[in-house]
Amino acid sequence: MTVPTIDLNSGHSIPQLGFGVFLVPADEAEQAVSEALEVGYRHIDTAAIYKNEEGVGAAIAKSGIPRDELFITTKLWNDRQSGEQPHEAIRESLDKLGLDYVDLYLTHWPTPEKNTYVNAWTKLIEIRDAGLSRSIGVSNHLPEHLDRLVAETGVVPAVDQIELHPAYQQRDVLAWAEKNGTKIESWGPLGQGKYPLFENPAVADAAAAHGVTPAQAVIRWHLQKGFIVFPKSSRKERMEQNFDVFGFELTDAEIAAIDGLDPLDGSGRVGTHPLDFN
Repeated sequence: MTVPTIDLNSGHSIPQLGFGVFLVPADEAEQAVSEALEVGYRHIDTAAIYKNEEGVGAAIAKSGIPRDELFITTKLWNDRQSGEQPHEAIRESLDKLGLDYVDLYLTHWPTPEKNTYVNAWTKLIEIRDAGLSRSIGVSNHLPEHLDRLVAETGVVPAVDQIELHPAYQQRDVLAWAEKNGTKIESWGPLGQGKYPLFENPAVADAAAAHGVTPAQAVIRWHLQKGFIVFPKSSRKERMEQNFDVFGFELTDAEIAAIDGLDPLDGSGRVGTHPLDFN
């Protein structure tokens, strides 16, 4: 099965469906990623703060899959954004991953009270230019942060990885991204199980109509909306289900019904607001 790719403003492309290892314990990461690669995933999303880069790297090394067939993302944590620390951080991540470069390097949060996110972005540009990451982007950045990055550096992030699921669609960020050529990655794409998403008629009815699980219907919604998505699971059978989302297509009406699950007042957020994470 071939996963569709999305072209980035860096000139590179990214598999639209990947595997995330958020909250995967360090001693379980190697097995989880190995199983994901066996299922067919080629896009792996990790981060320094997840403390499982070494397990991800071990799985990559053992897989025997050519490097150019993989897309690996990691992220710069908030306490490494000042001075020259991003350069030290990426080299530490590469050492743990056992790689010469990553395909995508992201700043993790803007932490606006620290006021270091512009410095971090400047250093990521240098990291990209040094060949240590093929593309660079951000996570959890709002339009006000994105505007400042572009105004001060002239470089538009390739992606913005944000909390995005049917109850919280961040339409202001989506509009900025559409206007500026940034692609959106969805974290927490199934709502992290923090609200009864799968019981909602819009999701349940779409799943029933296509003979798939509610999770598969929601992942398909993300894909058809043009988002890059990487659901996380430590169970291989669930990895396989999450990967098996290319044999059906939601109708326009089904997409619209799921679109309508966002209350639009911000109350659907299940994670921390970027302005509050410092």
